[in-house]
Amino acid sequence: MARWDRTVKIIVAIQKDNELLRNASVLVSLFRALYLTRPGDHRNSVARQLVSLLREFVDFETGAVLLAPDEDQLAAQFDDPALYQKLAVDGPVYSERITAVPLYANRALTGALLLQGAPLHQEEIFSALASLASVALESARESERLRQQCAALEQRLIGNGGILGESPAIRKLLERIEKVAPRDTTVLIHGESGTGKELTARLIHAGSRRAGGPFIAINCAAIAESLLESELLGHEKGAFTGAGGLKKGKIELAEGGTLFLDEVGELAPALQAKLLRVLQEREFERLGGTRSIQVDIRVVAATNRDLGEHVRQGQFRQDLFHRLNVVALRTPPLRERKEDIARLAAHFLERFAGQGMRLSPETLRCLEAYEWPGNVRELQNAIEHAVVLGDGPVVLPSDLPESLWGMAPTADLGEFQSSVQDAKRDSIVRAYRNADGDYKAAARLLGLHPNYLLRLVRNLGLKEAVRK
Repeated sequence: MARWDRTVKIIVAIQKDNELLRNASVLVSLFRALYLTRPGDHRNSVARQLVSLLREFVDFETGAVLLAPDEDQLAAQFDDPALYQKLAVDGPVYSERITAVPLYANRALTGALLLQGAPLHQEEIFSALASLASVALESARESERLRQQCAALEQRLIGNGGILGESPAIRKLLERIEKVAPRDTTVLIHGESGTGKELTARLIHAGSRRAGGPFIAINCAAIAESLLESELLGHEKGAFTGAGGLKKGKIELAEGGTLFLDEVGELAPALQAKLLRVLQEREFERLGGTRSIQVDIRVVAATNRDLGEHVRQGQFRQDLFHRLNVVALRTPPLRERKEDIARLAAHFLERFAGQGMRLSPETLRCLEAYEWPGNVRELQNAIEHAVVLGDGPVVLPSDLPESLWGMAPTADLGEFQSSVQDAKRDSIVRAYRNADGDYKAAARLLGLHPNYLLRLVRNLGLKEAVRK
């Protein structure tokens, strides 16, 4: 029987230790939450929970926890300036009226624990509570510092959401984004590949009331049709072979934020119908699920296709098109904003090479004369190519990808590059002659796509030569 009693006592002791550990962990979480929570009803609720939990460690009548990012703001919360001064200079204050314990984070006075009616001479308990608070506050301050640092770095790196330029086309786009961002309106972004459709969507999200919520992006063209439905809607356990557990889809993950559907024109008809329901009813069902899930999201979609033409051809639902096309934005191609090329090129050059390289005037003229079918993404790749393969601090036309050599004067190219360009010109002119001026037939002779051949003719300055 004695052995049984000892076992029970040990179990009770372990349970008490576990309970103490749980309470201490919760206390740390509450201190951290209180520091990070903005003033208001929610913060008051957290403060009440914290004071209530403190009673698990020490008896008192009433209490309060004061926290602030700096000592001036902390001092303003004290009704008794003398108490704050004594606390800041001398440390803990123990009296029959009130017990005041300073709370530090990174050796700076960040808060105070004020308890009325607490037993005197509880220094060890108050010291332990102050240590728990210090752990929480230092963690919260570091988290806040990193968040601010990340936001400042992101702003410095990407400027207007990554949309760089001062051309009329870009100014018009930014003005429209500024107007549409604060509203919850569904937006459809049109634009060629590489023109910054996702950057535009992110800028809309950043300027909206949902900026603090998630931005969830999915490329409808990059995921197989058989998997896309599960990615969007999620699935329940056992919904299909391999569905071992519940999975939330992109729609559900975007709760409180923005869902960005890139290349929305690639959606299959069945998924178009389900997306229409999300837009109309703000609800959906997971695969294998039986209940409707309500969502609070904003939808921004993008396409490089003519969805209006797809509607006329019966490839895209007309009702979905109208739901998506409430406000339409167009991201201009780089050929329509050539005045921005110099700034964009300098930006990419600094990203890939730091401050140690610059573009020669001939290189800049070459960049500005090119048509950029791949838009800003192609320009970025061209600058990276030049940085990797170039020699010396100045980027020359010969450092650029071969597709741009035709825009440079022969004198600016090396012997090898010049001979390659001459060979290209001769081959194209010869093919046109053999095809009697038919560009499609000439493209077949050269083994090129007709559109690519036309672009070469334009970039190599051969329009007059192929007409002869």
